Amino acid sequence: MLGIFSSSIVAPPDELVAAGCRTPSPKITAEALVNRFTQRYPSAVSVHVGDHVQLAYTHHSESPLQPRSFAVKDEIFCLFEGVLDNLGSLRQQYGLGKSANEVVLVIEAYKALRDRAPYPPSHVVGHLSGNFAFIVFDKSTSNLFVASDQFGKVPLSWGITADGCVAFADDAELLKGACGKSLASFPQGCFFSTAVGELISFENPKNKITAVPAPEEEIWGATFKVEGPAVLAFTK
Repeated sequence: MLGIFSSSIVAPPDELVAAGCRTPSPKITAEALVNRFTQRYPSAVSVHVGDHVQLAYTHHSESPLQPRSFAVKDEIFCLFEGVLDNLGSLRQQYGLGKSANEVVLVIEAYKALRDRAPYPPSHVVGHLSGNFAFIVFDKSTSNLFVASDQFGKVPLSWGITADGCVAFADDAELLKGACGKSLASFPQGCFFSTAVGELISFENPKNKITAVPAPEEEIWGATFKVEGPAVLAFTK
């Protein structure tokens, strides 16, 4: 799966900008990245959301344990990869029918968070159990919400394209060719929200997240790490 957002939606993270400057490397534009994705996977589905967002996904080489799905509801777009172990109980919690799958559940959870939830985003994501990574874009508010499970079972990377867009993908090699060293693995157990304005650990929301420059031989330009002792916030 691939999600690309212009700087009018999300400001490129300073840590990734710095990593790219430290070791300059070839990059391509967001449009060229989408074209590369669709050429590599002819059966891929690509969607433009206005002028500033591009989403794409494919079922090519999809693992049965980590299926990819896409859905749109009430101008909320969601790309989801993986499986939720507690999908049944979450359906009941959000008042959904038995036919609702993971991507529909995440959209409903996001809507509850946006419209009426009395608890912080870390609790919403923390209640998701399983292997997952997802990208949610709310066209009505221009809010972006991205998250990865606490064990990082579903790979997710993010980087900066040549024209300053922030790209997320489950294929690190795809982004490497587009973002150069302005690239990092999205940290496990974390979420990024433009409404909140920063990267946060949903397991340990009070702990600071820092970016450490990666060695030259690694694919990444930086590595994000959660500081401090682990305290599972959503179990309290």
